[in-house]
Amino acid sequence: MSHSTRSLAVMAPVVLLLAASPAYAFDSTKLPAGVANAMAQGASPQAVAEYRRKLAEYQEARAAFDQEASAYWDAISEKRKIRNAKRRERQQIKLNDYVLEQAPLYDGPKRPVNPEPEDTGPRVRKDLPVVADFLAAAREQFEFVPQRPASEMEFKRAYARAALQAGLTRDIAVRVYSFETGGNGGHDMQSGLSSSRPGSRAISTAVGYNQLLTANTTTLVAEQGPQILKVLTDKASTLSGTQRKAMDHKIAVFKRMQATVRTVPQNWSALEKLGTTPQGWAMHALVLDMDIGPQLQVHKLLTSVNFARARGFDRPLSAAELEMMNLTGDGNGFDMVTMPLAMREQVPTANFFQRGGYERNPVAIRHNTVAKLLAVTNARMDSNSNLPGAKELAAAF
Repeated sequence: MSHSTRSLAVMAPVVLLLAASPAYAFDSTKLPAGVANAMAQGASPQAVAEYRRKLAEYQEARAAFDQEASAYWDAISEKRKIRNAKRRERQQIKLNDYVLEQAPLYDGPKRPVNPEPEDTGPRVRKDLPVVADFLAAAREQFEFVPQRPASEMEFKRAYARAALQAGLTRDIAVRVYSFETGGNGGHDMQSGLSSSRPGSRAISTAVGYNQLLTANTTTLVAEQGPQILKVLTDKASTLSGTQRKAMDHKIAVFKRMQATVRTVPQNWSALEKLGTTPQGWAMHALVLDMDIGPQLQVHKLLTSVNFARARGFDRPLSAAELEMMNLTGDGNGFDMVTMPLAMREQVPTANFFQRGGYERNPVAIRHNTVAKLLAVTNARMDSNSNLPGAKELAAAF
């Protein structure tokens, strides 16, 4: 364990002894720069040496782990390519088409704390954008203020109408909401933030009943824009006066957002990058709008349903299966959904993640087979569906 900076009480006798006795005098300028600097700030040469020893141990252990992990995740990628090729050729997927060993997890020494002052300047923590930032960007970039509900129940009714019109059942909508929000989330809930935890920080840009990321919003505007625009124009035809004027402005804004997404390549990587810009933040404010927010969230689920149908999956998806597609992406989720029950008990969840996403996902690590992950998802849906927010949503249908 690395030593903390020594206190003045400990250092004072040493300093006095060195000052009083010529025999102990030395020139600190002859020491290595790092050691001299550490001593000037109160860290002893012994503490610095101990830190460097432990740092070397950490770096060696970490390098060995990274080599092992890289080989594992390369195998995951190769097996995924094999399965995708088999599906294109309509060949049967077998158990040995998956990596059956669990992903390696680093359990070596932690990186030691450096007792020397870091000459990197003050550390600035870059916070993720939050709802207030999305709203500000919407005003600045598109002169848009989303139409917010007078009550949470009003938004839930709008979401329920959109879900039913799209062919989604109450059970699907409520259980996905229960899992994504914990059973009590509002239309403006952001991942990591809670009014019951002052000082909490956002852990992602995920917002709303289905926890859409900025990348989800930009992608949905690009892919589902025409359908959403039709819903808006159909509603506009039923309005008059100030309501019609407000809707016409909303439609004009949405068309400008559509034009913006068309300025980048129509692929996930480019649309994800757009989501990190002020224009992407502005689009994410659409999730909060009474007319557009429910449409975006319903289409996010509907794209997964349609993905499965297009590949010959005829039976209705369960809420947990739909959540797997939502959690890991349609392709990986569909892989899990179509897997025979016996194989689900044996196939590690790592097969359906990228390395970074897996290592940051304690649920997937703890419940490390397909069967276990589906089971815990169902259990959380069962439990959270009994909470007030979920019951309100169920009543909105």
